[in-house]
Amino acid sequence: MSPARTPPGDGGPRVTIRTVAAAAGVSTSTVSRVFSHPHLLRASTVERITALAAELGYVPHHAARALSTGRLGTIGVVVPDIANPFFPPVIRAAQARAADDGVSTLLADTDESAEREADLLRTLSWRTDGVVLVSSRLPDDDVRALAARRHVVLVNRDVDGVTRVLLDTAVGMAQAVDHLADRGHRRLAYVGGPAPSWSDDTRRAAVLARAAERSVDVVDLGAHRPEHDVGLALAPALVASGATAAIAFDDVLAQGVLAGLLAAGVDVPGDVSVVGCDDILAVRTVPPLTTIHGPSDEAGAVAVELLLRLVHREPGTGSAERVVLPAELVVRSTTGPAPRC
Repeated sequence: MSPARTPPGDGGPRVTIRTVAAAAGVSTSTVSRVFSHPHLLRASTVERITALAAELGYVPHHAARALSTGRLGTIGVVVPDIANPFFPPVIRAAQARAADDGVSTLLADTDESAEREADLLRTLSWRTDGVVLVSSRLPDDDVRALAARRHVVLVNRDVDGVTRVLLDTAVGMAQAVDHLADRGHRRLAYVGGPAPSWSDDTRRAAVLARAAERSVDVVDLGAHRPEHDVGLALAPALVASGATAAIAFDDVLAQGVLAGLLAAGVDVPGDVSVVGCDDILAVRTVPPLTTIHGPSDEAGAVAVELLLRLVHREPGTGSAERVVLPAELVVRSTTGPAPRC
């Protein structure tokens, strides 16, 4: 019969990992693996020991585990703006993959500030085993310095020497230019994202390069925080530019542009075609948005998988990995032939 549970604080004997091991008839290392690496054991064993531990009132002591293993069983996930719809699927997939390994997740939002990002990373450095850094706004040298001290995996940031997962939206941007050029558009506008964004740099460069190949003019409407109201406010500038189509940094800006064009009485796609990126809002816009689809949830899961490999790898072994996930244009209802002059 299992020992009776001792409520916390009643002066009874403290329930330890040895207590659980003795009651379950297994070694203390088996109990430790149940709470640190359950995927290494049979599901029935994990279920039996966790149920027994709960009955006994055992709570895993993560600080003690950190002393014995050098690991805290927690990772960080840092994003620039949790309100942006691109990031929740990345976060959700990252948390699910970490949970599969019995690892907890701490989430941090930098509010698009490189300074705040640096402060948060200093705090997380002693609270986590490593960090998934999504769309970092830090300079490359700062990212490399961080990766030299801590386990780091980047998402949507390409820094040599640092393990990273990239969504290849540049290919989709080139496809978007081709799609519009094939429909007679000869003057496009690019609605840019944040100035320190690697994704914006690559997307803008891809638009300009393919437009030059197709003899299409591009009006650059500048760098902006990806928010609906920003896109809304940019609609008059888009109309004034004479562009017959716009390619936006992401779906959030594109959705704002659509709303601004509607308010100005501009028909989409009759007068102006609009393309977004990331496929996070596209099916909910009116009309449904032509956009570039990238597997953001897969990026979150792969990033955690790579981070956990780094955490368990012997120091000084292996090299930085670079995983590229494909993205492609999805044509819906916001693009059509260029208007006749």
